[in-house]
Amino acid sequence: MTFVRVDQRFRGPERSGNGGYVAGLVGTALTGQLTDGQVPRVRLRMPPPLQKDLALSAGSEGAALTDGDELVADGAAVDSGFLADATIDPVAPDEARAAEAAYRGLQDHPFPNCFVCGPSNQAGLQLRPGPIGDGRTACTWQPAADLATDGLVDELFLWAALDCPGGWTIDLEGRPSVLGQLTACIDARPQVGEECVALGRYLGEDGRKTFTASTLYDADGRVLARAKHTWITVDPAAFN
Repeated sequence: MTFVRVDQRFRGPERSGNGGYVAGLVGTALTGQLTDGQVPRVRLRMPPPLQKDLALSAGSEGAALTDGDELVADGAAVDSGFLADATIDPVAPDEARAAEAAYRGLQDHPFPNCFVCGPSNQAGLQLRPGPIGDGRTACTWQPAADLATDGLVDELFLWAALDCPGGWTIDLEGRPSVLGQLTACIDARPQVGEECVALGRYLGEDGRKTFTASTLYDADGRVLARAKHTWITVDPAAFN
């Protein structure tokens, strides 16, 4: 067991951690327990608290992030075939940059300080996933040096970058949502400053749940990471 802390920088809503970042804490802890053909799936069980020491444990039975007796998130190994349809066809960096101008979060963001896509969080990733048609979003990302070890971006931040490009395929004004589940596979790590392209795709919805996918490409068009998400419709006021 180790202890981790979600600093204010890594928030999503104002009073809780960014879902992709927190899922990455659990998912990367679980990676060493996986066998061939498995990927980690993380479920967020409550809004992840900020600025508290949280216990993180991982073993052959799965992983858990807890706040005292409360379960914040848990992770389990699932068959990698679940992500078979998660890879979104790439677009050129120029097209992704053009989409950023139509990023809806610039005008009316439910969580403007989100670590991944919040326009007000200058210490965040500053992703601006804009629509490109057919239920897809795209944006570029040049990872900063403080996200890396030995020049390569830490896997934790790739989990985070996979989060919001999927979320912005949802009508977040009419259907404000937070991440409930993230299943991800990290194939490679980009270099600091490398221009990457992040894509999201809407998959469907069922009641309060919405399903999306995302893919991250490097500057050479190679898949770095891919994911599928489940989002839960919420009242943003309850989180902010």
